[in-house]
Amino acid sequence: MPGGLVALLDDVAALARLAAASADDVAGLAGKAGTKTMGVVIDDAAVTPGYVTGLPPQRELPIIGKIALGSLRNKLIFILPAALLLSAFAPWALTPILMLGGLYLSFEGAEKVIHSVMGHSAVEEVAQIHDPVELEARQVGSAVRTDFILSAEIMVITLNEVTGNGIVQQAVALALVGAAVTIGVYGVVALIVKMDDIGLSMMKAGGAAAGFGRALVRFMPVLLKTLTIVGTLAMLWVGGGILIHGLAEFGIAGPEHAIHHAAAAFGSGGIIPWFVTALCSGIVGLVAGCIIAGLLHLKPGSRH
Repeated sequence: MPGGLVALLDDVAALARLAAASADDVAGLAGKAGTKTMGVVIDDAAVTPGYVTGLPPQRELPIIGKIALGSLRNKLIFILPAALLLSAFAPWALTPILMLGGLYLSFEGAEKVIHSVMGHSAVEEVAQIHDPVELEARQVGSAVRTDFILSAEIMVITLNEVTGNGIVQQAVALALVGAAVTIGVYGVVALIVKMDDIGLSMMKAGGAAAGFGRALVRFMPVLLKTLTIVGTLAMLWVGGGILIHGLAEFGIAGPEHAIHHAAAAFGSGGIIPWFVTALCSGIVGLVAGCIIAGLLHLKPGSRH
């Protein structure tokens, strides 16, 4: 599994087991959700701010709100019933579907790398769209599609942990974890994209807070640029990790074992083994994404 997502999936599994064990303990599970979903908050919080890059500040929160609603719709209306049906009638289909999602994330990440190497930027792409309605629809749609893949991964892992319990308990576990993750992710994203406005307000207020406000305003462009880079890397290592794990599920465990041994050479835990796993997963994702991008650009009528 991708390094940035492993801790999340372990925590989600623990949450799912708790929910399945006692449907009456919903309040206790919800109370722990905020501290148990930091893995996906980091991954998604790194990806999502890029979708409001170059947009008017007054539209940032409304757009994030639309993405959050789309994320909830993904999890509760589409993924939850589909996952339950597939688990009951076609469990063999879950891994191939997740691998398709991994290919999509790898492609998205590779496209961003290719655009960066060629000198294209998200701000320039946004500036080329003059209709604000079309622009918002484009950004929200792209963000919700990416969210769908991450949401599917979370929900399927949760479902795997509660399989064997009643259908109602499974549905409650999926819904609760999905809602908690969504609130955590997009609450953090909203805070990140409005930090510069908070800094400006502190500067205008004057006094001791003005200096901190100025530092915050100066720091935010650096943070957002860093998050853009981290978000691209997250797409690649998550997508690549899904592909590697999926291949192992189909009996092609060589890549997963090789990565595990490479990481184990630096110890059984800590930042270096995690980094090695994430790096190897990212390389797999980048290669897969570049292959897909190349094939798509070979299609008649495609733009090079």
